[in-house]
Amino acid sequence: MPLPARDLELVQIIDAALADVARRAGPFLACRIGCTQCCHGAFAINALDAERLRAGLAELRLSDSARAAEIDRRARAWLAEHGPQFPGDLKSGALGSSPADQARFEDFANAAPCPALDPTTGRCDVYAWRPMTCRVFGPPVRAADPGGAENGDDEGLGHCELCFITATPEQVAACEMPVPHELEAELLNQMGSSAETVVAFALLP
Repeated sequence: MPLPARDLELVQIIDAALADVARRAGPFLACRIGCTQCCHGAFAINALDAERLRAGLAELRLSDSARAAEIDRRARAWLAEHGPQFPGDLKSGALGSSPADQARFEDFANAAPCPALDPTTGRCDVYAWRPMTCRVFGPPVRAADPGGAENGDDEGLGHCELCFITATPEQVAACEMPVPHELEAELLNQMGSSAETVVAFALLP
């Protein structure tokens, strides 16, 4: 499935917004290389995220085959360990959409490190192509579904529990990171896929 041309625009908007928030937040934003709490636990990624990861891995196999091979090894090991409990289709990697599958996913691989994480350096080996969930995690972000926000001081505004620990609700709100949900939805509509998967499946050829 081809990656929409405007995905680059989406990434640039998000990266610029993150840089701006980091400037405004200063020490309130605790995200640093080696802080890997958010790199543990399975989470759903959409078709746009998955195709971006696949495109990035294709580049990496040409520019750094050893690193790409290590990512491949970790992804296969992850699936060997957690695949039998995967609440979806193991062949396609698509997450199940039934209420039962969604309930099982709540407790699926919660402590497992992401296969893209280099355990030695604490770096993400696919950082340039990481999913949107990873790109917006940390700063205060208003969820598309306000009822799903956690660790927030304002309704629908959530942030990493390690960030903004001493900030007031007003300081948190002043560092809100805008997210172009509409553009992402437009690109997903162009792809014509509502399927979700997890990072490990997207990292394998």
